[in-house]
Amino acid sequence: MRPRGEMRNRRAEKLVGAAVLLATGAAGCVVLRQAAGFGMGSSSFPASGRAGCEFGHVEPGMPEPEAGHRVVALRKKAWEAALGGDEAARPYIRARLAGWPVRPLPGPRSLPASDAAFLWQLARDTWAGIAAFMDRENGLPVDNVRFADPAHPDTARVGDYTSGSVVGLYLMAVPAAHALGLIPRSEAVQRVRAVLQTLERLEQFGGFFFNFYDTTSLERTSNLISFVDSSWLTAGLMVARTALPELAAECSRWIERQDYAFFYDRRNKLMSHGYWAHVGRRSGYHYGVLYAESRLGSLIAIGKGDVPREHWFRMVRTFAPACAWQQQIPQCRGERRVLGYRVHGGYYEWRGVRYVPSWGGSMFEALMPALVLDEARWAPRSLGANGQAHVAVQQRYALEVLGYPVWGLSPCATPAGYAESGVPVLGSVGYRPGPVTPHASALALAVAPQAAAENLRRLASLYDIYGPYGFYDSVDPSSGRVTH
Repeated sequence: MRPRGEMRNRRAEKLVGAAVLLATGAAGCVVLRQAAGFGMGSSSFPASGRAGCEFGHVEPGMPEPEAGHRVVALRKKAWEAALGGDEAARPYIRARLAGWPVRPLPGPRSLPASDAAFLWQLARDTWAGIAAFMDRENGLPVDNVRFADPAHPDTARVGDYTSGSVVGLYLMAVPAAHALGLIPRSEAVQRVRAVLQTLERLEQFGGFFFNFYDTTSLERTSNLISFVDSSWLTAGLMVARTALPELAAECSRWIERQDYAFFYDRRNKLMSHGYWAHVGRRSGYHYGVLYAESRLGSLIAIGKGDVPREHWFRMVRTFAPACAWQQQIPQCRGERRVLGYRVHGGYYEWRGVRYVPSWGGSMFEALMPALVLDEARWAPRSLGANGQAHVAVQQRYALEVLGYPVWGLSPCATPAGYAESGVPVLGSVGYRPGPVTPHASALALAVAPQAAAENLRRLASLYDIYGPYGFYDSVDPSSGRVTH
């Protein structure tokens, strides 16, 4: 048992270490440092790029064989059968939700004139939707509600399942709603406590949760324990314990149970995508790119002391030039040492903007961690500057290349289902462009507030995408079709 003072010193060392890691988020070269503020102060880099591509052929989106093994929620199926089947059970599932929209689409004229008032209404309406689409019996948020016709809510289908990411983001949204004065503190505490009590009832594996659970029966519906979804749940617990000290001990118990060494591949020094419980082994895929949403989980794992900080430097900033499958040959890619670890930097450039790419080029990858991690403050010349560059390219690509009147490409719902989309030039592999999703602009509010607010207002004025609970998920600007 360490003395309290020593424990405090260890925590301080971890915080300092985390700050250093953030500052080394996007190691570049002298030219990049001078032009875009990405560099770390080194004045020279050995030549690299002659080495082969260690990653070989890349086929994005290829699922692992283990993903084909379905998990059936037997109690849920029996419950539905007793009611007459899936369709007959739909009204009962809807009745479990805390709320439901009753008014039609408001139309652009009902939105406030000023940006401040507009964003305030957006915050209120979005919170109303978060509060409504929650199971009243167990306090868990459902993943989605899809309206065939938003003017007739009875046509909706409720996606009554949830994940670690959905629960974690809900645990962040509740304290935020209290901070904005939308709910009293007592309600915020009650909501978080209800989630924590339900977590105790869910099947777990080694202190972690499975990727999906049915919110009606609370049965798990996945064999995967996902690294990135676990990370968002941990982040939500961290936000809740900071904002609501009366729940700190309870949240901390969950955080301490989660040893992220479980996901760490010591040979590759990278985080695996997850662990397949039904076959008893880790995923064969890894989160190998630094500039992705998974960087938050990596920082949490290092900050908790679960994995070594060397892991941060093993994640790719840019791939070797020999990796011919990538969108661009990186410029100024050189080797250097930071804190004794070898790092390769480099950057992509598009129409005068320099940046470290993500994997797919989506706003989600670029800015999701910044919801809880102030990268602009702690890493202004690396991760913070990279966020600004990604927002700038997102805007210009949509407006100049695609000819859209609005911007913001990121994974979202489409009429055909969920789809990964992004700005191809922003990614190493690069997702194809798809519909515009308002959440991309919402993420950009912290980076380019005026441009993001104007874009959100334009979305609401041009398309029937703003409903009683804020924005629907996406719109195809070429056709005007909205995915409600």
